[in-house]
Amino acid sequence: MKSKICALALPSIVASALVLSGCSASSPSGAATPGGLTPVSFQLNWSAGGPNAGFAVALADGLYKEAGLDVTLSEGTGSGPTVQLVANNKAQIAFADATTVSQLIAKGANMKVISTIYQATPNNVLSLKSTGIKSVADIKGHSVGVPQGASQSSMLPLLLEANGLAESDFEMVNMPATSQVPALLEKKVDVIIGGVDSSAVQLEQQGADFDEYTWADNGVTTVAQSVFANEGFLEQNPEVVRKFVAASIKGWETARKDPAHAVEALKKVFPDVVEETAAGELDGIIPLLCAGGAKHLGRAEPEQWTRTQDLLSKVGMLPEGQDPANYYTYDYLPPESELPSCS
Repeated sequence: MKSKICALALPSIVASALVLSGCSASSPSGAATPGGLTPVSFQLNWSAGGPNAGFAVALADGLYKEAGLDVTLSEGTGSGPTVQLVANNKAQIAFADATTVSQLIAKGANMKVISTIYQATPNNVLSLKSTGIKSVADIKGHSVGVPQGASQSSMLPLLLEANGLAESDFEMVNMPATSQVPALLEKKVDVIIGGVDSSAVQLEQQGADFDEYTWADNGVTTVAQSVFANEGFLEQNPEVVRKFVAASIKGWETARKDPAHAVEALKKVFPDVVEETAAGELDGIIPLLCAGGAKHLGRAEPEQWTRTQDLLSKVGMLPEGQDPANYYTYDYLPPESELPSCS
Protein backbone atom coordinates (compact mmCIF):
# COMPACT_ATOMS: atom_id res chain seq x y z
CA MET A 1 0.00 0.00 0.00
CA LYS A 2 1.02 3.61 -0.40
CA SER A 3 1.64 4.86 3.12
CA LYS A 4 -0.05 8.09 4.18
CA ILE A 5 2.64 9.44 6.48
CA CYS A 6 4.23 12.78 7.19
CA ALA A 7 7.18 13.07 9.57
CA LEU A 8 7.51 16.33 11.49
CA ALA A 9 10.58 17.93 13.00
CA LEU A 10 9.04 20.33 15.53
CA PRO A 11 10.59 22.67 18.08
CA SER A 12 9.55 22.25 21.70
CA ILE A 13 7.67 25.55 21.52
CA VAL A 14 5.70 26.20 18.37
CA ALA A 15 5.90 29.91 17.61
CA SER A 16 5.84 30.10 13.84
CA ALA A 17 3.72 28.73 11.05
CA LEU A 18 3.96 25.04 10.38
CA VAL A 19 5.13 24.16 6.90
CA LEU A 20 4.51 20.62 5.71
CA SER A 21 5.22 19.07 2.36
CA GLY A 22 2.20 17.11 1.24
CA CYS A 23 0.36 17.53 4.57
CA SER A 24 -2.21 20.08 5.63
CA ALA A 25 -3.12 21.08 9.18
CA SER A 26 -6.33 22.68 8.02
CA SER A 27 -9.78 21.20 8.51
CA PRO A 28 -11.37 19.05 5.78
CA SER A 29 -13.79 21.90 4.82
CA GLY A 30 -15.84 19.45 2.75
CA ALA A 31 -13.20 18.87 0.07
CA ALA A 32 -12.95 15.23 -0.99
CA THR A 33 -10.11 13.38 -2.67
CA PRO A 34 -10.52 12.00 -6.21
CA GLY A 35 -11.77 8.76 -4.64
CA GLY A 36 -14.55 10.57 -2.82
CA LEU A 37 -12.81 10.30 0.57
CA THR A 38 -12.58 13.15 3.07
CA PRO A 39 -8.95 13.99 3.92
CA VAL A 40 -7.98 13.99 7.61
CA SER A 41 -4.48 14.79 8.90
CA PHE A 42 -3.90 13.19 12.31
CA GLN A 43 -0.96 14.36 14.41
CA LEU A 44 0.73 11.65 16.51
CA ASN A 45 2.56 12.53 19.70
CA TRP A 46 5.74 10.64 18.92
CA SER A 47 7.61 8.73 16.27
CA ALA A 48 6.01 5.57 14.91
CA GLY A 49 5.91 2.52 17.16
CA GLY A 50 3.75 0.54 19.56
CA PRO A 51 2.09 3.67 21.02
CA ASN A 52 0.56 4.35 17.57
CA ALA A 53 -0.41 0.76 16.76
CA GLY A 54 -4.19 1.15 16.76
CA PHE A 55 -4.10 4.03 14.31
CA ALA A 56 -1.75 2.11 12.02
CA VAL A 57 -4.16 -0.86 12.08
CA ALA A 58 -7.07 1.41 11.17
CA LEU A 59 -5.09 2.74 8.22
CA ALA A 60 -3.52 -0.53 7.01
CA ASP A 61 -6.75 -2.53 7.37
CA GLY A 62 -8.79 0.05 5.49
CA LEU A 63 -11.01 1.00 8.45
CA TYR A 64 -10.58 4.70 7.77
CA LYS A 65 -11.26 4.17 4.08
CA GLU A 66 -14.43 2.21 4.89
CA ALA A 67 -15.53 5.22 6.93
CA GLY A 68 -15.00 7.49 3.93
CA LEU A 69 -11.77 9.02 5.20
CA ASP A 70 -8.35 9.51 3.60
CA VAL A 71 -6.19 9.68 6.75
CA THR A 72 -2.61 10.91 6.96
CA LEU A 73 -0.63 10.00 10.09
CA SER A 74 2.04 12.59 10.99
CA GLU A 75 4.81 11.60 13.39
CA GLY A 76 5.61 13.96 16.26
CA THR A 77 8.28 14.80 18.83
CA GLY A 78 6.37 14.54 22.10
CA SER A 79 3.08 15.44 23.75
CA GLY A 80 4.17 19.00 24.55
CA PRO A 81 4.84 20.08 20.95
CA THR A 82 1.81 18.16 19.71
CA VAL A 83 -0.55 19.92 22.13
CA GLN A 84 0.97 23.29 21.22
CA LEU A 85 0.23 22.59 17.55
CA VAL A 86 -3.46 22.09 18.26
CA ALA A 87 -3.65 24.96 20.76
CA ASN A 88 -2.09 27.29 18.18
CA ASN A 89 -4.39 26.03 15.41
CA LYS A 90 -1.49 24.53 13.43
CA ALA A 91 -3.07 21.08 13.66
CA GLN A 92 -6.69 20.15 14.32
CA ILE A 93 -6.89 16.61 15.69
CA ALA A 94 -4.10 14.76 17.45
CA PHE A 95 -2.90 12.20 20.03
CA ALA A 96 -1.11 13.20 23.24
CA ASP A 97 -0.97 12.82 27.00
CA ALA A 98 -4.27 13.94 28.55
CA THR A 99 -2.47 15.73 31.37
CA THR A 100 -0.64 17.99 28.93
CA VAL A 101 -3.89 18.64 27.02
CA SER A 102 -5.83 19.37 30.22
CA GLN A 103 -3.19 21.81 31.46
CA LEU A 104 -3.65 24.01 28.39
CA ILE A 105 -7.43 23.68 28.48
CA ALA A 106 -7.31 24.90 32.10
CA LYS A 107 -5.41 27.95 30.81
CA GLY A 108 -8.07 28.68 28.21
CA ALA A 109 -7.09 26.67 25.12
CA ASN A 110 -10.10 25.73 22.96
CA MET A 111 -9.56 21.97 22.86
CA LYS A 112 -11.33 18.84 24.07
CA VAL A 113 -10.28 15.25 24.71
CA ILE A 114 -12.64 13.12 22.61
CA SER A 115 -11.36 9.57 23.21
CA THR A 116 -8.95 8.17 25.82
CA ILE A 117 -6.75 5.31 24.63
CA TYR A 118 -4.37 4.87 27.60
CA GLN A 119 -6.75 4.66 30.56
CA ALA A 120 -3.84 4.88 33.01
CA THR A 121 -0.36 6.37 33.01
CA PRO A 122 2.41 4.23 31.45
CA ASN A 123 4.88 5.39 34.13
CA ASN A 124 6.67 2.70 36.10
CA VAL A 125 9.48 2.02 38.57
CA LEU A 126 12.27 -0.30 37.44
CA SER A 127 15.16 -1.98 39.24
CA LEU A 128 17.53 -4.85 38.60
CA LYS A 129 16.60 -7.99 40.52
CA SER A 130 20.04 -7.97 42.12
CA THR A 131 19.04 -4.92 44.22
CA GLY A 132 16.46 -6.97 46.12
CA ILE A 133 13.77 -4.32 45.63
CA LYS A 134 10.34 -6.00 45.74
CA SER A 135 7.96 -3.03 45.87
CA VAL A 136 7.80 0.71 45.36
CA ALA A 137 8.19 1.17 49.12
CA ASP A 138 11.51 -0.69 48.92
CA ILE A 139 13.21 2.16 47.03
CA LYS A 140 13.85 3.69 50.44
CA GLY A 141 17.58 4.03 50.98
CA HIS A 142 18.40 3.63 47.27
CA SER A 143 19.46 5.95 44.47
CA VAL A 144 16.66 6.74 42.00
CA GLY A 145 17.17 8.07 38.47
CA VAL A 146 14.43 10.55 37.51
CA PRO A 147 14.10 11.91 33.95
CA GLN A 148 14.76 15.64 33.79
CA GLY A 149 11.90 17.79 32.59
CA ALA A 150 9.50 14.88 32.18
CA SER A 151 6.02 14.54 33.67
CA GLN A 152 7.28 11.75 35.95
CA SER A 153 9.31 14.31 37.88
CA SER A 154 6.30 16.55 38.55
CA MET A 155 4.05 13.61 39.40
CA LEU A 156 6.56 11.76 41.59
CA PRO A 157 5.16 13.21 44.87
CA LEU A 158 1.88 11.40 44.12
CA LEU A 159 3.65 8.05 43.89
CA LEU A 160 5.61 8.73 47.07
CA GLU A 161 2.53 9.73 49.06
CA ALA A 162 0.61 6.67 47.87
CA ASN A 163 3.42 4.40 49.06
CA GLY A 164 4.34 6.02 52.36
CA LEU A 165 7.54 7.63 51.11
CA ALA A 166 9.16 11.06 51.20
CA GLU A 167 11.88 12.48 48.96
CA SER A 168 14.24 12.36 51.93
CA ASP A 169 13.91 8.55 51.97
CA PHE A 170 16.12 8.07 48.90
CA GLU A 171 18.75 9.76 46.77
CA MET A 172 17.14 11.42 43.74
CA VAL A 173 19.41 11.58 40.69
CA ASN A 174 18.12 13.83 37.92
CA MET A 175 19.29 12.74 34.47
CA PRO A 176 18.30 12.85 30.80
CA ALA A 177 15.75 10.18 29.93
CA THR A 178 18.18 8.68 27.42
CA SER A 179 20.72 8.09 30.20
CA GLN A 180 18.43 6.19 32.53
CA VAL A 181 18.66 2.65 31.17
CA PRO A 182 22.47 2.77 30.74
CA ALA A 183 22.79 4.19 34.27
CA LEU A 184 20.70 1.34 35.70
CA LEU A 185 22.60 -1.34 33.79
CA GLU A 186 25.94 0.15 34.85
CA LYS A 187 24.63 0.30 38.45
CA LYS A 188 25.16 4.04 38.70
CA VAL A 189 21.63 4.14 40.16
CA ASP A 190 19.58 1.42 41.80
CA VAL A 191 16.20 2.44 40.42
CA ILE A 192 14.84 4.42 37.49
CA ILE A 193 11.47 6.06 36.91
CA GLY A 194 10.47 5.17 33.36
CA GLY A 195 7.64 3.78 31.27
CA VAL A 196 6.18 0.44 30.26
CA ASP A 197 6.43 1.49 26.61
CA SER A 198 10.00 2.80 26.77
CA SER A 199 12.49 1.96 29.53
CA ALA A 200 11.09 -1.50 30.15
CA VAL A 201 11.35 -2.35 26.45
CA GLN A 202 14.97 -1.17 26.33
CA LEU A 203 15.87 -3.29 29.35
CA GLU A 204 14.26 -6.36 27.80
CA GLN A 205 16.23 -5.83 24.60
CA GLN A 206 19.41 -5.62 26.67
CA GLY A 207 18.57 -8.94 28.29
CA ALA A 208 18.45 -7.39 31.75
CA ASP A 209 16.99 -9.28 34.71
CA PHE A 210 14.72 -6.65 36.23
CA ASP A 211 11.49 -5.96 38.08
CA GLU A 212 8.97 -3.23 37.28
CA TYR A 213 6.13 -1.71 39.24
CA THR A 214 3.56 0.39 37.43
CA TRP A 215 2.29 3.61 38.93
CA ALA A 216 -1.25 2.55 38.03
CA ASP A 217 -0.91 -0.50 40.31
CA ASN A 218 0.62 1.60 43.07
CA GLY A 219 -1.84 4.39 43.71
CA VAL A 220 -1.45 6.75 40.73
CA THR A 221 -4.25 6.13 38.24
CA THR A 222 -4.53 9.11 35.92
CA VAL A 223 -5.95 9.08 32.40
CA ALA A 224 -3.19 9.34 29.83
CA GLN A 225 -2.72 9.31 26.04
CA SER A 226 -5.88 10.48 24.30
CA VAL A 227 -7.29 11.73 21.01
CA PHE A 228 -8.11 15.43 21.26
CA ALA A 229 -9.05 18.22 18.88
CA ASN A 230 -9.46 21.91 18.34
CA GLU A 231 -13.04 22.90 19.26
CA GLY A 232 -13.49 24.85 16.05
CA PHE A 233 -12.62 21.75 14.06
CA LEU A 234 -15.07 19.68 16.12
CA GLU A 235 -17.90 22.12 15.51
CA GLN A 236 -17.23 22.34 11.77
CA ASN A 237 -16.64 18.62 11.16
CA PRO A 238 -18.65 16.60 13.71
CA GLU A 239 -19.41 13.62 11.45
CA VAL A 240 -15.85 13.41 10.14
CA VAL A 241 -14.59 13.33 13.74
CA ARG A 242 -17.11 10.68 14.78
CA LYS A 243 -16.09 8.48 11.84
CA PHE A 244 -12.40 8.94 12.64
CA VAL A 245 -12.83 8.12 16.33
CA ALA A 246 -14.97 5.04 15.64
CA ALA A 247 -12.48 3.65 13.11
CA SER A 248 -9.54 4.39 15.44
CA ILE A 249 -11.18 2.56 18.36
CA LYS A 250 -11.79 -0.43 16.08
CA GLY A 251 -8.09 -0.32 15.18
CA TRP A 252 -7.09 -0.32 18.84
CA GLU A 253 -9.47 -3.18 19.62
CA THR A 254 -7.78 -5.21 16.87
CA ALA A 255 -4.37 -4.29 18.29
CA ARG A 256 -5.51 -5.44 21.74
CA LYS A 257 -6.74 -8.79 20.45
CA ASP A 258 -4.03 -9.43 17.85
CA PRO A 259 -0.78 -7.64 18.73
CA ALA A 260 1.19 -9.53 16.07
CA HIS A 261 -1.13 -8.23 13.37
CA ALA A 262 -0.82 -4.72 14.81
CA VAL A 263 2.97 -4.86 14.52
CA GLU A 264 2.61 -6.01 10.90
CA ALA A 265 0.32 -3.04 10.27
CA LEU A 266 2.85 -0.67 11.84
CA LYS A 267 5.59 -2.02 9.58
CA LYS A 268 3.31 -1.67 6.55
CA VAL A 269 2.43 1.94 7.31
CA PHE A 270 5.79 2.96 8.79
CA PRO A 271 8.51 0.90 7.03
CA ASP A 272 11.28 2.14 9.36
CA VAL A 273 9.62 0.67 12.46
CA VAL A 274 11.74 -1.92 14.28
CA GLU A 275 9.27 -4.76 14.77
CA GLU A 276 10.85 -6.22 17.91
CA THR A 277 10.80 -2.82 19.62
CA ALA A 278 7.23 -2.08 18.52
CA ALA A 279 6.07 -5.47 19.80
CA GLY A 280 7.63 -4.80 23.20
CA GLU A 281 6.06 -1.34 23.39
CA LEU A 282 2.65 -2.67 22.48
CA ASP A 283 2.95 -5.47 25.03
CA GLY A 284 3.40 -2.84 27.75
CA ILE A 285 0.58 -0.67 26.45
CA ILE A 286 -2.19 -3.26 26.04
CA PRO A 287 -2.96 -3.53 29.81
CA LEU A 288 -3.42 0.25 29.89
CA LEU A 289 -6.24 0.20 27.35
CA CYS A 290 -8.69 -1.02 29.99
CA ALA A 291 -6.98 0.08 33.21
CA GLY A 292 -8.14 2.40 35.97
CA GLY A 293 -11.67 1.12 36.19
CA ALA A 294 -12.44 1.62 32.50
CA LYS A 295 -15.63 0.02 31.22
CA HIS A 296 -15.02 0.56 27.52
CA LEU A 297 -11.98 0.87 25.29
CA GLY A 298 -11.63 4.47 24.13
CA ARG A 299 -13.75 6.04 26.88
CA ALA A 300 -12.49 7.13 30.31
CA GLU A 301 -15.32 7.18 32.84
CA PRO A 302 -16.22 10.41 34.72
CA GLU A 303 -14.81 8.90 37.92
CA GLN A 304 -11.44 8.46 36.20
CA TRP A 305 -11.39 12.11 35.17
CA THR A 306 -12.39 13.22 38.66
CA ARG A 307 -9.61 11.12 40.18
CA THR A 308 -7.13 12.56 37.67
CA GLN A 309 -8.19 16.12 38.52
CA ASP A 310 -7.91 15.43 42.26
CA LEU A 311 -4.48 13.80 42.01
CA LEU A 312 -2.89 16.30 39.65
CA SER A 313 -4.23 19.34 41.51
CA LYS A 314 -2.43 18.04 44.63
CA VAL A 315 0.93 18.65 42.94
CA GLY A 316 -0.05 21.81 41.09
CA MET A 317 -0.24 20.21 37.65
CA LEU A 318 -3.91 21.23 37.35
CA PRO A 319 -5.70 24.06 39.16
CA GLU A 320 -7.77 23.16 42.20
CA GLY A 321 -11.54 23.38 41.93
CA GLN A 322 -11.61 22.77 38.19
CA ASP A 323 -14.57 20.81 36.82
CA PRO A 324 -12.94 17.82 35.05
CA ALA A 325 -15.82 17.81 32.55
CA ASN A 326 -14.18 20.90 31.04
CA TYR A 327 -11.39 18.69 29.70
CA TYR A 328 -13.38 16.13 27.73
CA THR A 329 -16.54 15.32 25.79
CA TYR A 330 -18.27 12.08 24.83
CA ASP A 331 -20.08 13.74 21.92
CA TYR A 332 -17.85 12.16 19.28
CA LEU A 333 -17.69 8.62 20.65
CA PRO A 334 -19.81 5.78 19.29
CA PRO A 335 -22.78 4.76 21.49
CA GLU A 336 -21.73 2.75 24.55
CA SER A 337 -23.37 -0.33 23.01
CA GLU A 338 -20.89 -0.11 20.10
CA LEU A 339 -17.75 0.49 22.18
CA PRO A 340 -15.51 -2.55 22.89
CA SER A 341 -16.10 -3.77 26.44
CA CYS A 342 -13.31 -3.94 28.98
CA SER A 343 -15.01 -6.73 30.93
